[in-house]
Amino acid sequence: MKKKIALLAGGYTDEAKVSYQSAEFVYSQIDKNKYDVYLITITPQKWFYREEAENKEYVIDKNDFSLSVRNSKITFDLVFIMIHGGPGEDGQLQGYFDMLGVKYTGCGLLSSALTMNKGYTKSVLNDIKNLNVAKSLVFHKGEKEKAEEQILKELNFPLFVKPNNGGSSIGMSKVNAQSEVKQALAKAFNTENVATEVIVEEFIRGREFTQGIYTNKYGEIIVLPPSEVKTKREFFDFDAKYVPGFTEEITPADISQKQLTSIVPILKDIYVRLNCRGMVRVDYFLEYETEKFFFVEINTIPGQTKQSFIPQQVRAAGMTEADFYMELIDSYFLSI
Repeated sequence: MKKKIALLAGGYTDEAKVSYQSAEFVYSQIDKNKYDVYLITITPQKWFYREEAENKEYVIDKNDFSLSVRNSKITFDLVFIMIHGGPGEDGQLQGYFDMLGVKYTGCGLLSSALTMNKGYTKSVLNDIKNLNVAKSLVFHKGEKEKAEEQILKELNFPLFVKPNNGGSSIGMSKVNAQSEVKQALAKAFNTENVATEVIVEEFIRGREFTQGIYTNKYGEIIVLPPSEVKTKREFFDFDAKYVPGFTEEITPADISQKQLTSIVPILKDIYVRLNCRGMVRVDYFLEYETEKFFFVEINTIPGQTKQSFIPQQVRAAGMTEADFYMELIDSYFLSI
């Protein structure tokens, strides 16, 4: 009998629109001869499965994460989480599935919750060899009044201002002068569903890269080829990420073997230090003058559209996306 996989899409933030695209692509790549795949939509209003043949919705029973379809109860052998942002990337669903004893892809509860908080993540990684982080400050909502004064006192322009626990660059601004600080803080704090905290960090002048890391079915940590990001926008914001024509993405990146040799151990150390599982993606800068590695952030459920970085890197590594996703899924069923 084929194992059953619940592929989750949607979510509670503005990243839901990207999640639907990612889940559709992953769904198209999974071998249906080997696994039965159910595309489950999660919204703040309801969790449901739509059967296309009948155009009928079946609501998930949250007591055990099951479905009743035509008087037949369906439970799942694995949940493939493809929700960017809450509740799929921040530990909420991970805790829920842990309590039910249901297997799921990606990082666990603690790692997911930690990595959604950019300030905490940088603190945990701060002493990794050859890893650098930009100087930054974190502000809670109750500290808005003192934020501008502290920023001007302790940080140097230009700056990035963004929600401390958001994704897809939503609510993010690049600030070049004092006159822009107040508006940038307001934008970040007003980002719907994510902005209880704001992080402000100094801008690093360098080449921007992103690189995938995953664990294969043999338990080995594999680092995919890097992608370089060159954008026509002021910075790599939401439009630069998702609107065609704003950004040049070079995969594999034009990078020396010496640079790669120094970067790969840092990426593996990040993966291990944060107790990651499955597939993640790390964004970083190589500073122009020094070529020092500056950590930006980690994405524990990175985008998976055909144009997204991970599929690009998978192809550059000589794999098909179908083989890659099957490798990820098989790793949860095989103990080798």
